[in-house]
This record gives sequence, C-alpha cells and structure tokens, in this order.
Amino acid sequence: MTETTHPLTSPARKAIQVERSGPLLHVRLNPWADQEDVLGVAVIDDLLLLLDELHERPDIRVLTLSSMGKDFCLGADRDEYQDSLAADPTGAGLRRVADKAHRLCQALENTHAVTIARLHGGVIGAGLALASYCDLRAGADTCRFRMPEVGIGLPPAWGGAMGRLVSEAGVSRIRELMLTCEVFDPETAHRLGLLHKIAPLDRLDRVVNSWTRSLVRRSPEALVLTKRMLAGYAKADRTADASLLDSHLLAAHVQHREPGAAAEAR
Repeated sequence: MTETTHPLTSPARKAIQVERSGPLLHVRLNPWADQEDVLGVAVIDDLLLLLDELHERPDIRVLTLSSMGKDFCLGADRDEYQDSLAADPTGAGLRRVADKAHRLCQALENTHAVTIARLHGGVIGAGLALASYCDLRAGADTCRFRMPEVGIGLPPAWGGAMGRLVSEAGVSRIRELMLTCEVFDPETAHRLGLLHKIAPLDRLDRVVNSWTRSLVRRSPEALVLTKRMLAGYAKADRTADASLLDSHLLAAHVQHREPGAAAEAR
C-alpha cells in the first residue's frame, strides 16, 4: 500500500512529486506547465530537502528518479542564471545557485538509498550530470544525450559533474563529447557506461522494477556498505576535487559571456 502522509511525500513540494511504496521512494521531476523540463532552483531546493530528510529514514532502501515532463531534463535553467546576475551583478547569487547544484549531486552520491535514474527524451547538460550521480541508470531507446556547455560559452561545471562523468565513462570519450557538444544516442551511452540498461519506452518501467525487486531483497547493511565503498574508490580517482571551484567558474563565465552566446539550443 502506498503511503502519502509522511513528510517525505509532503504535498507542499511543487517542483517534484514524491510517492512512497514500502522501502521504495519514487521521485519525479515536475516541470511547470509553461516551462521546459529544466533544473531550476525550485527543483534543486525540493530535491535537497528530500535527500536531507532521508538521513532520518533508513527504511527507505531505493530511490527512483524520473520526470513527468516530455524530457527527463534539458539542462539548467539559464533564464534563472541571467535573472540572478541581473539582480546581483557581483555573481554572488549565481554562485549560491551553483553551490546548491553541487550539494545536490553530492547528496545523491552519498545517500544510503540506492538511486535509480529512469531516463527518457532529452538528457542534456545538467540533466545528464544529475543522472550520472545515480547508482543505476536505465534509458529509453529514444533518449538523446548531449553536453552542450562549451557550445554556449560555459564550462561544464554544473554540480561538479565532470569528475563523476570521467569516473563513470573515461576521460577520452568524455573529452570528445564535451568539446564537440555532439548529440549521442542510448547505444553510445550504454557503451560508455552512462546507461546500464536500454529498453523501449513502454518497457522501461519493467527494467526499473526488476532492479527494485532485486534490491529490496538484499541485506540493507550490505547495500549501504557496498555503495559507500564504490563511492570511496571512485572519489579516490579525484584526489584534487576541482569541482569545489565549479560555482566560481560558472559565475565568472556567465558574467563575462558575450551577448547572444546562449542562442545555441541545448
């Protein structure tokens, strides 16, 4: 039976929809009707609050992350970046937004729950960064992926994800995709390790459900320890964590970017 009364599933959240079923927590990005499927501050704030609440809920074993929109996520909300910069030309507000993104990605990586990204449509920029911090990733065979930041005059700095992407997929291919900004398909994402499973969209939930059924049967202690060990070994490859500088890099580049540089599509 699905529970709906616990604060984890509070209806006060507007940017995400949360549903609990036993040890499973289903989290869906919930874009406003008049907006694209982007990662704005409201989404980041709701996800951060939710992940913070999970510290007190060891009974939640698995978290799935998906989107209710046409796409999983088309990237960061660049309109919010410009609005923040207009309100505070020093870039301090923009750095706060970028720092929140970094905290969100670290919270996803460090939470005790095993996290599963269910991907469909566009998985672009910050959307790919967010998905990369999930433990397991399944995508529809119609997904399209892209890292567009260099093409719009920005460093690929959202959430400090460069280190995570390099750790997951290898520096050579990530270098190519970041520098060329090429669109790539699910088969390429699978070969790189950015997707673990591919399925037709109408069968994608079966893939996710097969993982969750298996995971909830495992020892909770073994799952948490294994997840923490894997994260530790992955972070050992990032001994000098340059991602701590990403909010400053992003703010500086947005401040000094030439007018019109954001015209290229995500």
